[in-house]
Amino acid sequence: MVDNVSVVAMFTLSELSGTVHYRVILFILTLLCYCVIWLINVTIIVTIIVDKNLHEPMYIFLCNLCINGLYGTAGFYPKFLSDLLSSSHVISYAGCLLQGFVLHSSVGADFSILVLMAYDRYVAICQPLMYHSVMTKGKIGLFVFFAWFIPHYLVMVGTITTSITKICGSHIPKIYCINYLVNRLACTPPIASVIVPAFNYTVYIIHAGFIVWSYMYLIRKCLGSGENRSKFIQTCLPHLLCLNTFLFSMLFDLMYVRFGTSAIPQGVKNFMAIEFLVIPPILNPLIYGLKLTQIRNRIVQFFKGRTDM
Repeated sequence: MVDNVSVVAMFTLSELSGTVHYRVILFILTLLCYCVIWLINVTIIVTIIVDKNLHEPMYIFLCNLCINGLYGTAGFYPKFLSDLLSSSHVISYAGCLLQGFVLHSSVGADFSILVLMAYDRYVAICQPLMYHSVMTKGKIGLFVFFAWFIPHYLVMVGTITTSITKICGSHIPKIYCINYLVNRLACTPPIASVIVPAFNYTVYIIHAGFIVWSYMYLIRKCLGSGENRSKFIQTCLPHLLCLNTFLFSMLFDLMYVRFGTSAIPQGVKNFMAIEFLVIPPILNPLIYGLKLTQIRNRIVQFFKGRTDM
C-alpha cells in the first residue's frame, strides 16, 4: 500500500561507487577544473564590468552567460568534491531538490541568454540603423530579467510538482540529482510530472527554432556583403561555437538520462553526465575572450600592466 511507504529523507547517488580506487586523482582534477572555471569566467565578468567601453548589449549578455556558468557549476562541484572525499554518497531530499533546481535553471538560463545573443546579432547585422533604438538600456535590462526569470519560474513549477510527490525509492543512478530521476522514484507519478516537463521542453524548442531562424537569415544576409561577412565572423562565429558546445553537451546528458545502459563503462557514463558542467563553462569565456578583439585587448593590457609594475 502506498500509505505504508516511509517518507524518504535521503537519496543515495549510486554512480559514485566506481570512483573508490582513484578518488584522490579525480578530486585533484575536479578541483583544478573548478578553479579554472572560476578564473576564466571571473576574468571575463570583471573585464566587462570595469571597462565602460564594453557596456554594450553583446558584452552584457556575455557577462550574464559567464555569471550563469558560475551559478550552474556551484550546484554541482562543491557537493561532488565533498562526495569524492566521503565514503557515503548521499544527499538529503531538500538538497536533492535544490541541486536539481540549480542545474535545470542554469541550463534554461544558458539557452535564454544564447537566444538574446542571437537576437542581438540579428538586429546588429540585419537592421543596423534600428540597433540603438531597439537595444536600449531599458530593453536590455528587461531582456536580461526575463532571461533569468523565465527558466527559474519554469523549473520552480517543476520542482514544486516533484516536492509534493510521494517517493517510493531512494536510489538515484547518477552522480547528482535532477527532477526527472526523482520523479521516476514516485509511487504514483502525477500527471503534472508529464505535463510540466512537456511544457518546458516546448518553450525551449521555440527558443531553438528562433535561434535557427535568426542564423539562417543572418547567413543569407551576409552572403551578399563583405562588410556583413566580416561582422558575422567577428561576432557571430563565437556565438555559434558556444551554442554548438552547449547543444552538444546537453545531447550527451539527454542520451545518458534517456538511454543509459549497463553496457556503457561507468567512467564514460559519468563523463556524459557532467560534460555540460565542464566543457561550456570553460570554452564559452575562452572562445569569446580569444575571439572578440575588445575583450582580448583589455585582458592583455591588464596583465601587461601588472607585469610592468
